[in-house]
Amino acid sequence: MDWQFKPARDLGLPLRRRLASQHRETGLASALIYWGFRQTIRTYLRSVHRLSVIGAELLPDPPFVMVANHASHLDAITLAAALPLKLADRAHPIAAADTFFTSLPVSAFAAYAINALPLWRKGTKPEDLAAFRDRLVEDALIYILFPEGTRSRTGTMARFQPGIGTFVAGTSVPVVPTFLEGAYAALPPHRRLPRPVRLRLTIGRALTFAETTNDRRGWLAIAKSCEDAVRRLGGLEPHAKPRDTAGSAPA
Repeated sequence: MDWQFKPARDLGLPLRRRLASQHRETGLASALIYWGFRQTIRTYLRSVHRLSVIGAELLPDPPFVMVANHASHLDAITLAAALPLKLADRAHPIAAADTFFTSLPVSAFAAYAINALPLWRKGTKPEDLAAFRDRLVEDALIYILFPEGTRSRTGTMARFQPGIGTFVAGTSVPVVPTFLEGAYAALPPHRRLPRPVRLRLTIGRALTFAETTNDRRGWLAIAKSCEDAVRRLGGLEPHAKPRDTAGSAPA
């Protein structure tokens, strides 16, 4: 491939807008902050939560999407920390913008420490999802998604929303199902500080949806397939009842 000069996607944006932009790119300063935070988090997870990772050898080359159950603020940092070093800078948790990008300090933490990209749970436009989809492939990124849409308040896994399908339907981008055990017990939504509970992340074989139509029927089918795969990794039974067709983009 011939070399091409392309300006940064976030070129010219003021700091506040750049932090909360889905087009944000990693600069030298932000990369140093992220790498330092990642190493600190990896040490913390291994020493305090005795994190174990099963199936890391199943991870494909980027681009790909990781999906998991969602019960704790530990989830995103655990999945990102579990990735091999060579993949770390490509990983972007997709975070709820209405939670993590509403103030400058919180936005800076989400952007620089977690490397998160923002997605609004309400009012997301089709062109926003299309931009996420295009960038995933063009930049060979890794998206970390929690298709339940929000953290479980009981520890029980909820239905996956169809938004996951908008990222991968009709493409060869793999979706890697994962199940994180112990995060709810360690840091449920009602607690501020985590308990030293053991965490175990199980990674499954990637799914692909190149033949799935990029429409609502296809998105629902993808959500069901991903949800069932995550449930199997956690030893949970799949939902037997038909899916509710109401849903939103993943957060």
